[in-house]
This record gives sequence, structure tokens and C-alpha cells, in this order.
Amino acid sequence: MLVDAQLKNRAARADRHLAAPRPTQSTSDTGFGFSQAVQYDKRRTRQTLRFMLALSDFAAIATMFALASLLLDDLGWGVRTLATTLTVLLPIYFGIAANGNAYAMEAILDGWLSMRRSVAALFFAVCAVTLVAFFLKAGEDFSRLAFGCGAALSFPALIAGRFGVAKVGNHMLRGNPQVELIICDQVEMAEMEGHHIPIIQASDHGIFPDPRDPLCMQRLGQLVRNVDRVIVHCSPERRSDWAFLLHSLDIRADICVPEFDDIGAVSMGQLGSNRTLVISAGPATLESRAIKRAFDLLMVLSALPLLSIPMLIVAIAIKLESPGPVFFRQIRIGLGNRPFYIFKFRSMRVESSDASGTRSAARDDDRITRVGRFIRRTSIDELPQLFNVLNGDMSIVGPRPHAIGSRAENLLFWDIDDRYWHRHAVKPGLTGLAQVRGFRGATEVREDLTQRLQADLEYRADWSIMKDIHILFATFKVLIHRNAF
Repeated sequence: MLVDAQLKNRAARADRHLAAPRPTQSTSDTGFGFSQAVQYDKRRTRQTLRFMLALSDFAAIATMFALASLLLDDLGWGVRTLATTLTVLLPIYFGIAANGNAYAMEAILDGWLSMRRSVAALFFAVCAVTLVAFFLKAGEDFSRLAFGCGAALSFPALIAGRFGVAKVGNHMLRGNPQVELIICDQVEMAEMEGHHIPIIQASDHGIFPDPRDPLCMQRLGQLVRNVDRVIVHCSPERRSDWAFLLHSLDIRADICVPEFDDIGAVSMGQLGSNRTLVISAGPATLESRAIKRAFDLLMVLSALPLLSIPMLIVAIAIKLESPGPVFFRQIRIGLGNRPFYIFKFRSMRVESSDASGTRSAARDDDRITRVGRFIRRTSIDELPQLFNVLNGDMSIVGPRPHAIGSRAENLLFWDIDDRYWHRHAVKPGLTGLAQVRGFRGATEVREDLTQRLQADLEYRADWSIMKDIHILFATFKVLIHRNAF
């Protein structure tokens, strides 16, 4: 009887909730009315960009094969054969590309990622058509030369189109394709620079974390309709109730936990039935490390024969100008915070060289020789570090290794920002993301260190071999820099 009475009371309370009038307030009071328009606009934009990308791929491949057919028309590769080839090639390409997420939003906005996925899809599609032609014993109607030329021309055209759509997509979506909403419950959250995410107060919309209130559940469901992701920022004691509510949504839902920032958690883990916070992801996968090491060795073994004569000339010039060794050795902080000796061409007089790195080189430093000034300005003094790469102490691309005594505003680097040690979870490099962004030269003020550190941590968090290649090519633009002295 007692149970029946409780059930009747709960049902009556639910009926009252459902019958209660909904709170009325203008969307202009919350600022969320505009975001609703943004939601629909972003969804249309995403579909438009996918269509643009598919159309760009189709135009690149079809146009280049048609151009190859036109140029080699005397070989009998006519319109019918071209149409047949494209009828086979294009479905295979689009099938592989779609399966490889070449039309996912992260690929649309990232030109390099888009390029990798589309090039891989086209490569496998071309191989598939080649095998089909071989097994079907295609004869005179199929020109291997014209097909090869069409395939060769399609790759750069495909890449150009992909980068073009990525540029347009980033402009249209401001770098964020997702429709996101932040709900604050009795706490405030400042707007994040560079993020255009609506922030609302739950109380303004009559939402409270009460799973026994069906009207509240309805309001939350209506509020996040057409939203891709909702983030709730609330006090710690209300997180369990919000988590219970968010489990019922059909979208991605997060709860903001600022305490994780203090310990630097990077993801969630599992230990039996217990959740854990992953503080360090550890080394890259064996495959990634093998690719990076192979890339390093390929670059070094290709560069050393070409640079051997220029390096010999520099060594002779150093020896003729001032007495002392050709190379300068200094202890630097390497992978896992382990020290190693770095090699550079000596650019200072031996008697005034700073082995600990306590004093950074200045623009008019009287310790630097005439040859040293030239090789420092042109970054030639760094070339002996190719031997460090060959030895495995360094990589071609990575955070630049610093001397143990390096300072900014007379403070050691780790005294300025204790995240400094985190940059050493990857191998130091000849060049890095910080260098191509122009963060070079002496570290005179705190910002000189923090700017480089932020770039280094960004590189560590988002490493890929294509990013290494991109940074390597970008390095040639900053070999001669106003801060290189």
C-alpha cells in the first residue's frame, strides 16, 4: 500500500510538472537566439563543403584524364575509352576516399590531412584500375601512357583542390565545424579567446539537474536540439546530477572539470572497474617512432653528401680565423630530460665561450667571430647537429634543445613555467614549430620562453609525419632571420 501511494504521488507530481506553463523569456535576454541561426547555418555549411570537396575531386580527376587524352589523342585513346576509364576509376576512388574519412570535417578543415587521405585513395584507385586492365587484358583501346599521364596529372590537381576547399572551409566555419553550447550552472565562465561558443546560464532557461522533473528534461532536450556538443560547467557537488541528465542526450556531452588542469590529465583510462586519469600518454607507437626515425635517417643520409663540401669550407674558415676546435660541444637537455652533447660549428672565441649557456648571445656580442657571425645568421652553425640526428640523440624536427643554464629575466626556464619539462617527452630537433613561427634568438624576457614552450607543447600533442614535413619546408623561409645572431 505504501509503495502504491508513493507511485501515485510521483505520477501526480509529474502531471503537475507537465501541465505547468513554460517560463517565457525572449531569446534576446539570453543571447542564444542568434546561436540557433548559427547552428542551422553551420550544418548547411558543412554539407556545402562536403559537396564542394567531392565536386573538386571529381573535376580534378576528370579534367586531368581528359587533358591527357587530348594531348595523346594520336594513340587512339578516344572519348569512349576515357568515359569507360572514368566510370571505373571514379567510383573506386570515391568509395575508398569515403571509407578512409577523406570527407570527414577534420579532413575538410586540415589541408595536410585532406591531402594524405585523398592521395592515398587515388593511389589505390589507380592501382585497382591498373590491375583490372591487366587481368582483363585490355588491348589497343586502353593506352597505358595516357592513363599514366592522367594519373600523374590528377595528383597535383587533387591536392590543389583539397587545400583550396580547406582554406574556404576554415574561413566559413572559423576553424570549428561543430555547433557547441556551454551551459553554466551557478558558476561563471569567461569567454575563451578564439572560440565562438555561446555561453548560457541554466537558470535563465529553467533548467536544474533534477532527473525527477520531466519538464526540466524536456527543456534541456529542446535547448540542445541541433547542437553537436554541450559542455556543462557547474560546482563539484552538482556534477553527478548533471552527469545523470546528460546521459539521456543523443549528442556528445561534457562536464568541465578545471581541477584536471592542475594535474595535466590528457585522457581517461581504466583499471579494472575503476576510472583513471592519464597524465602522460607515454611514447609514440612503435609504428610512429619507426616512421619518424626512418624519416630522420633518410634526410640525414641524403643531406650529408650534398653538404660535406660546404661544411669542410666552413671548418677551414673557422680554423684560419681563430685558434681552437672547429666544433663546439655543449650539454643540452634531451629526450626524457636526459643530457647529451650537442655539436655546432664554433662561432665564438674559445676563451670566451659559455659552456653552460648561462649567457645568451646578443645582437652585438663581442665574443662572436666574423665567420661565426655569418654562420649564425645563416643557421649554418647548426649543420653539425646532423651527426646528433644520425646518433639518435636528436630528430630533424622537434623542440630545440636548450642548455641547462639557459635563462630569461635571470630566471631558469623551469622557474618561469614548470611545464618546461613536458617538452622533453619527444626528441629535440634541428628545427621545430617554434622556430618556423619566428621564436628565435636570445630569451631576454619571460614571453620569449613561454611562446616557444607553447609551440613545443602543441607540436608534442599533435605530432604527425606530415607536420614534420610541413615544418621542414617552412624552415627554409626562416633560415635567415632578424633574431638569428
